[in-house]
Amino acid sequence: MLKAKSYIRYLLLTAVMLLAGCSAKIDDYQGTQPHFDIFSYFQGDSRAWGMVQDHSGKQTRRFAVVIHGEVVADTLTLHEDFTYNDGEKQTRIWHIRRLADGSYKGTAGDIIGVAVGREQGNAFNWHYVMDVTSGGSSYRLTFDDWLFMQDDEHVFNVTSLKKFGVEVAKVTLFFDKK
Repeated sequence: MLKAKSYIRYLLLTAVMLLAGCSAKIDDYQGTQPHFDIFSYFQGDSRAWGMVQDHSGKQTRRFAVVIHGEVVADTLTLHEDFTYNDGEKQTRIWHIRRLADGSYKGTAGDIIGVAVGREQGNAFNWHYVMDVTSGGSSYRLTFDDWLFMQDDEHVFNVTSLKKFGVEVAKVTLFFDKK
């Protein structure tokens, strides 16, 4: 029995390491164009449309976002107003600081702790934790948020929501700068 438990533990550890090794890294985007400067892109007004998909890929919600960004020194403040297809409205205000080493730290009222991020080439990767309510229950999820600049006006965003390292949902957004 002990051998079987050790073997199973070894297989699980190997699987986790293989999966971790397969994920994209921000440095994979070094030199890609156009260069994505989130402060420049989100300064002023933009808007976005997106959807949430569950673990099976089924679309569970759709939403639109009106965004206003303001840059003061090393801080970008993003005011995001969400409207969901079921009528729910939600506001999130991000305060994102660009640090001397080129990384980013951010806070928002519904984010647990501090979000951390980096940009490289046309990509920005952002990690944070948030409590998400679904079906009357609340779940603490880890967000692995990737934004990709397509051109001066468009950014694509794909976010993996995980619980205990397992993807339970995905969010996809399309940003338009006007």
